Amino acid sequence: MKKLLVLLLLILIPVCVKAEDLPNIQLDIRDYHGIIIPEGTFIPVMNTQEISTQTCSEGYKVKFISTNDLYLHDTNIVPKDTEFYGYIEKINAPVVGTNAAMKIRISKMIYTDGYEVPVKGYLYTSNNNVFGGGISEPVKYKPMAQRQQRVKKTTIQMVPSAERKIGTHTTISAGSNELIILTSPAWVTHTVTD
Repeated sequence: MKKLLVLLLLILIPVCVKAEDLPNIQLDIRDYHGIIIPEGTFIPVMNTQEISTQTCSEGYKVKFISTNDLYLHDTNIVPKDTEFYGYIEKINAPVVGTNAAMKIRISKMIYTDGYEVPVKGYLYTSNNNVFGGGISEPVKYKPMAQRQQRVKKTTIQMVPSAERKIGTHTTISAGSNELIILTSPAWVTHTVTD
């Protein structure tokens, strides 16, 4: 009988309480919005392994580690030691007249606490993000006469011939400092605090 009375009281009490009588409890929600890292942002990184056109193939996985904190509006959006992962997108073998070349795409970054953020970017070079690909060494040098106006004298200067050697392989050494450039904005909803 006691159980029945307790059950009835529990059912009737909420009906008797009006909504106006309840306290207004507001939860403290974290005041945080996502941050957009703009397209064209440079991120300084260090290479963790040797990458070479001689030993690696297209699709080879690469890893870089950020060397500095990157701030945007007083927020550390890319802390030091954040890892960046990518792959070799394109390799051109060395040929006569041209050195080997490669293009490295960056696809994600992982914060020190393990949180993963997808990014779109490349390892930066001033040559449209292509490492290597320059003109190879000449096969030989030929002498050419140069007339000097001031001293009224002719000197012989060695100039490269039009023939070129086979190109050499391109290598990015382990521990080298590089730059990543973002090719599209990255949406960051997570930051690491100490």
